[in-house]
Amino acid sequence: MLAMLQWYEAAGVDMAVSEEPVDRFAQSAVAPPPARAQAPAPETSSPAIAAPGADADPQTARDLAAKATTLDALRETLESFEGCGLRLRATNLVFADGNPEADIMLVGEAPGRDEDLQGKPFVGRSGQLLDRMLKSIGLDRTKVYIANTVPWRPPGNRTPAPSEVAVCLPFLHRQIELVAPKVLIALGGASASTLFETTAGITRIRGQWRELTVNGHTMRAIATLHPAYLLRQPAAKRLAWQDLLSVKSALDGLA
Repeated sequence: MLAMLQWYEAAGVDMAVSEEPVDRFAQSAVAPPPARAQAPAPETSSPAIAAPGADADPQTARDLAAKATTLDALRETLESFEGCGLRLRATNLVFADGNPEADIMLVGEAPGRDEDLQGKPFVGRSGQLLDRMLKSIGLDRTKVYIANTVPWRPPGNRTPAPSEVAVCLPFLHRQIELVAPKVLIALGGASASTLFETTAGITRIRGQWRELTVNGHTMRAIATLHPAYLLRQPAAKRLAWQDLLSVKSALDGLA
């Protein structure tokens, strides 16, 4: 029973239903009690903190991220950050994996169940495929740095909401700035659209190199298909292989 409840919680089920039907329309028709007058809150110069479950103003996230001068400090900031509702149901913060001094950085969309449990990005089936993809061009996790646009798992693996992405993006930008990679790979359409600020689909922009500047750091960047997509569409692996060969050529040019 405990395992079942944990599974329901991970899937985003947070309300129990009884065997008797409940007329929600009748409930909503009942007038709420009049609000009690409250004294105005005292003025404060500290940054606004979002209510539990609400997403903070992205400017608050930018201010906090800018204060982190190291990756460890940035991780500690995220550990205590309460401005993203995703953290309320997540098991662990999924900050990053790999070598922070690597020349190449990979950015996915959001953690899944396995990543949430282990606190590391790309450790499930798609992560195993990513490891094989990296190995095919002579790379492994000691030679790359891996992160996500959102560091907490969305309930039920749903797509992160725009407000959730917006409040997490300043931390990702600071993370990229601190790692300072020479090459960045956006894994999948969600990551590409966020980092490249485009509405074009991944099949249209994949394999195309561009110059990307994040917080003053400029690097070469490319988008490719997400490993999870490749698991569903094995025929698309040939396109990902073309992108990997292009990445290998770019890295050879850095040597």
